Amino acid sequence: MTTSTAGGSATSEEAAAGEDDGSGPAAGPGAPSGPLARLRRSLRTVGSRSYWTTPRLVRGLAALSLAALIGLGATATAVLGGARDGTDTIGHRAAPQATRAADLYFALSDMDAQAANLLLVGDDQDYTTLRRQTLDTYEQRRNQADDDLQQAAQSAAGDPAGQRAVQLVLGRLGSYEALVARAQLLEEQAKAPAGQPSPAALDAYRQASDLLRNQLLPAADQVTAANEATVDHVYAQQRDALSSGWWWLFVVGLLALAALLGLQRVLAVRYRRVLNPALAAVTLLTGVVLVTGLSLVGRTDDHLVTAKSDAYDSVIALSRARAVAYDMNADESRYLIDPGRAAVWEQAYLEQSQAVVRIDGATLGSYGSQLQNAFDRHRADRSVVPFGGFLGSELRNITFPGEQDAAERVLGAFQEYQVIDRRMRNLHDTGKLKDAITLNTGLAKGQSNYQFGQLSAAMEDTITVNRTAMDAAVSATDGDLDGTTAALAGAALAAALALTALGVRARLREYR
Repeated sequence: MTTSTAGGSATSEEAAAGEDDGSGPAAGPGAPSGPLARLRRSLRTVGSRSYWTTPRLVRGLAALSLAALIGLGATATAVLGGARDGTDTIGHRAAPQATRAADLYFALSDMDAQAANLLLVGDDQDYTTLRRQTLDTYEQRRNQADDDLQQAAQSAAGDPAGQRAVQLVLGRLGSYEALVARAQLLEEQAKAPAGQPSPAALDAYRQASDLLRNQLLPAADQVTAANEATVDHVYAQQRDALSSGWWWLFVVGLLALAALLGLQRVLAVRYRRVLNPALAAVTLLTGVVLVTGLSLVGRTDDHLVTAKSDAYDSVIALSRARAVAYDMNADESRYLIDPGRAAVWEQAYLEQSQAVVRIDGATLGSYGSQLQNAFDRHRADRSVVPFGGFLGSELRNITFPGEQDAAERVLGAFQEYQVIDRRMRNLHDTGKLKDAITLNTGLAKGQSNYQFGQLSAAMEDTITVNRTAMDAAVSATDGDLDGTTAALAGAALAAALALTALGVRARLREYR
């Protein structure tokens, strides 16, 4: 057996083989004629062994190999391009929009809490510093809400329902701020004592709060829910596409390798050569591309699970928990300034508490003790989460280093906040209104707003753990599927096609 490179000459054995040109046998004098007969003879000729001469066989296998390589490139482009688009939708658009909408809910809720606190402290000189701080916080939250609305309006450009919700908030926010300003002005003019706003000021605040709770907050929540639905839909769709895409890539890659190996086999047998270097290089390159492509699909799927299921789900649950908690905090102040609706605000406070940590069957009076029992069971075994709500969802989705401890701090702060709330209500019920106001608005350790600050900070720390992981997963996918990867894949495909053509060209020239 003679061994040579792809560009070597044929052996004497090949020349002696006397390969025919594949024209097939001529029809005899008595053979049937006509189109149907000619078609039958053509099919017999193509199906006969004499039709598949070496040149035709090499050309056919080369064409099959080239088609398989192109198919492999197209499949990889479709699968990985779709993965990149899906990650972009989740990581760079829908998920940030959902958290931004939750942030809008939080800013609006805290605006109303600060507005209630302004009426709560009244003209009492003991709260002069607190009043100034409350006004500053109100302005900060108003600016924050304006920024969130501008970004939400840009993000909702292609979402009619989201646009309507954003427009509703934009149209009503001015009315809300005007009512709050009127309540503040009437309160200043009345010089009312702490916890006893004038009827006119209270009426203006009631209108503002009703507008917020009945229109603004539901609209903000609608924007959050719409983006959450987009994230869930794209995530489910993308995971299905990656799963099926992995198998498509695997099958098409195996077909390409089989075609290349078949071509090399034919060349080795018909031309008495052990190796065609060009085709060997193509086969090796195709194997590397296939393994790399399958690895990228698997990595992308892992990053997608990390970004969405492990991180984003916790980010959105905690963001919504924080937003609801600020509304819950406002309910305490509403309860103190509005005795006529005290029962309404107590029920609202319970509902918001249940949204954060749901204890089935709990009432306002029993919530604290049942919460304590549930938390004790959880602390005895952290794998047991005997409560629902946003914090229950988070504790069932602990994934990253430091996340468990951060979430435990949220629980501890929330529990202590509930204890202080019960003390505040007991002071109010025993006629100690100013003591209840001081406990509710105080920023010293052991007072309500101090403890609420601890709760908010613990939530933010836990959000940061998950947001950092989400950003890292999205960035990793961006790095894996960036322009460099596409350029390298294109270069590999072009090289494989060129080498395949080069590998068979020299052999086919021997038949000219």
